[in-house]
Amino acid sequence: MTHFRRNLQVLCSVTAIATSLTTAVGHATDRPPQGVADGIEKPLRIAPRPNNGRNSEGDFVQLKDGRILLVYSKFIGTGDHAPAELAGRYSSDKGKTWGVEDVQVVSRKEGEANLMSVSLLRLQDDRIALFYVQKYASPVGSKYAYLDYILMRTSSDEGASWSEPTFVVPGNEPGYRVLNNDRVIQLRNGRLVVPLAVHYLPGWSKWENSAHIVCYLSDDGGRTWRRSESSLQSELLAQEPGVVELKHDELLMFCRSHDCQLVSRSGDGGETWSELEKSSILQPTVSPASIERIPATGDLLLVWNNGDDALAAKEPVGRRPFSAAISKDEGTSWQHVRNLGTDPQGWYCYTAIEFVGNHVLLAHCEYPGLNSLQITRLPVDWLYQSSTKGPESR
Repeated sequence: MTHFRRNLQVLCSVTAIATSLTTAVGHATDRPPQGVADGIEKPLRIAPRPNNGRNSEGDFVQLKDGRILLVYSKFIGTGDHAPAELAGRYSSDKGKTWGVEDVQVVSRKEGEANLMSVSLLRLQDDRIALFYVQKYASPVGSKYAYLDYILMRTSSDEGASWSEPTFVVPGNEPGYRVLNNDRVIQLRNGRLVVPLAVHYLPGWSKWENSAHIVCYLSDDGGRTWRRSESSLQSELLAQEPGVVELKHDELLMFCRSHDCQLVSRSGDGGETWSELEKSSILQPTVSPASIERIPATGDLLLVWNNGDDALAAKEPVGRRPFSAAISKDEGTSWQHVRNLGTDPQGWYCYTAIEFVGNHVLLAHCEYPGLNSLQITRLPVDWLYQSSTKGPESR
C-alpha cells in the first residue's frame, strides 16, 4: 500500500502543476518568448491547441533536398502517458522559418497508448532511422500502469515513408524503459547505441525511481540488437541517460540526477561501463542534459539548466535557465558558459541539437511548462563569445 500511496501523492503533485499551468496554456501563442539573449532567434513555437494539450520531445534530420524535418510528440492531453502520435514540420531555409501545418509521421493504432520520444539519425548506409517509444497499458496485476516497446523504423526515401517497426528491446521482454529524444547515436565504427533507463520489469515489487541504466547495441544497422554487459545502478537518482562518442574510441554517458549529471565511461563501444559518479555539471533541479559534438570546431556542446540566475537560485522549481557550455577536453571541463534563455516561467528541457551550416538548432520545451515545443536558432560563434569557465569534472 505504501507504493500506491506514494504514486497517489506523485499524481496529485503532477496534477497540481498541470492545473497551475492551465491559464498559461491558453495564452502560449500570444505570449512572446521571454528572457531571450541577444543574438538568439525563436523561429517556431508549437503551442497547445484544441484537442492538442502538449507538443514536446522532438528531433531533427537534414534531408538531401536541403530541407530539415522535425518530428515531435503531439499529445491529446498533457501527461507523459496521454495519447500521442508522431507529427512533423519542415523547414526549407536552414531552420529560419517552418511550415505551419503538421505532417503525420507515425499514427497511433488501437492498443497503443502513446508514441513519443523521437530520435532521428542519418545512418552510414544513407537511410534515415526513426527511434521512439510506444506505450501500452500493463496487464492486470502489474505494479506500474504502463509498459512500453522501444522501436526503430527506417526510411530509404527521405522520410516520405517508413518501414515496419523493429524491436530494439525484444517484444517478449516487457518492461517500462525510458528512451529520451535525440539520444540514439551511431559510432564511427557503425555500431548503434541506444541508452535506456529501466524503471520497471514484471516481477519487480515496485516502479524504481532510480533506474537501471543499460545500452542496447547493434552492429548490423539495426537488424538485430543485444543488451550491454553492464547494467548501472546508483544510490543517487539515475534517470534519462545520454551518450556521446569521444575521441580515442571512448564513450561518455551522462544521466539526470538530483543536483548534477552523473557520468560513466566506456572503452569498448558501450559493452561495459564504469560506475556512475557525480560530475561538475551542476543544476538546481532534476532535469536532463544534452551533449553533442560541434562539427565545425570538434568541441563538445552541453545544453542544460545551470541554475545561474537569481530566480532559479531562490526558487529552484522550474527547469531554468537555458544554458550552454563548451568542452575542449572531451568533457573533463567546461567553459564559455552562457545563458540562452532566462524566462522566469521557463521549463527548458528535452533538448534536441542539430548543427546546420554555421548555426545550431535546438528543439526543446520552454513555455508553458512541458506543453510547447520551442525551436531556438543561434550562430555557433555565439557559443564562444563568453570566457566564463565552469568547474572541472570530477
